[in-house]
Amino acid sequence: MTNAPIFARQPTGALVLADGSVFFGTGFGAEGEAVAELCFNTAITGYQEVLTDPSYAGQILLFTAPHIGNTGTNDTDEESASAPARHAAVGCVVRAPVTAPSNWRNSQDFPAWLAARGIIGLSGVDTRALTRRIREEGMPHAVIAHRADGQFDVPALAAKAAGWGGLEGLDLAPQVTSTAAHDFAEGRWSWPAGAAAVTAPRFHVVVLDYGVKENILRCLGAIGARVTVLPASATAADVLACKPDGVLVSNGPGDPAATGTYSVATLQGVIAAQVPVFGICLGHQMLALALGARTVKMPQGHHGANHPVKDLATGKVEIVSMNHGFAVDADTLPPGVRQTHVSLFDGSNCGIALEGRPVFSVQYHPEASPGPQDSFYLFERFAEAMAATRPVVTA
Repeated sequence: MTNAPIFARQPTGALVLADGSVFFGTGFGAEGEAVAELCFNTAITGYQEVLTDPSYAGQILLFTAPHIGNTGTNDTDEESASAPARHAAVGCVVRAPVTAPSNWRNSQDFPAWLAARGIIGLSGVDTRALTRRIREEGMPHAVIAHRADGQFDVPALAAKAAGWGGLEGLDLAPQVTSTAAHDFAEGRWSWPAGAAAVTAPRFHVVVLDYGVKENILRCLGAIGARVTVLPASATAADVLACKPDGVLVSNGPGDPAATGTYSVATLQGVIAAQVPVFGICLGHQMLALALGARTVKMPQGHHGANHPVKDLATGKVEIVSMNHGFAVDADTLPPGVRQTHVSLFDGSNCGIALEGRPVFSVQYHPEASPGPQDSFYLFERFAEAMAATRPVVTA
């Protein structure tokens, strides 16, 4: 049967939604089953960077691009910045079967790479139909399963999906944060040299790690920052004891309101100390909570490397990378906090700033990886804020 057409083979993978809908296909990567929220990602490249983004913890990724995995994987395109963060997305759904890797940078084929990380893969399903369904009905709870023998208890899998509580109320940052404080001093990667070391730092930045992507750390290195990464449990006293020139509040997974039960006090203490603060994605949402706003769950979320966002101050439209299922409710922003960026897809909030203070954040990912580099300027803005408010360090 190995040479039979794909539609004639016994399915070895399945995606079962909470309403009982079943999509059979070919399983690859890790065997087993996992329950999570199903979302789609519109990026057409950078699948390894997408799947290693810690913000995808608790989710199954469906790629709208049909050919995923065919260039293999490598040791450089990893976005998880700590060992716990290597276990984020639990599943990967693609249209076309994964072929043998064809790229000079490949070091491991995609199915083996997924298996090593415990990620279940499923190919040969109608991803277009699933994408349309998510757009119309929202992100469903689902179980992805892979069994070599093709034996699936569909009713049991549907019950498992239906019984899952979802991401609302879940604090997932502890699952992907660094386990201890550590330093980072690398700049952005460039060919052929790779990532250069930061040998003469201009700033010292503390990163509150709620699931930080490595390219955020590298973008900080590119502005001349020596970085100290602190776990999500760090307090304001922990942060300020490092005597930082600035604090970056990182991306991460889960419900910001749940993570905010302990992070809001930390951020309020940092803001009160007059330290420049830059928030990204989950960090943006938690900064908004710390300033008195609220967050809401989105029906589909924003996931991709091609989202248009408008800077309200300049009128400039940036094409950005996004990955979030929660958003700041702009109507709840308190006096003194202004909206700086909005999505041109749905008008949702994509940026805020605290009036008269060096405190700002964006919902999208200015570090890209993958995605366009339109928003690198935000790291320069952060550098300018640090230079203006505190002495520049030289070591």
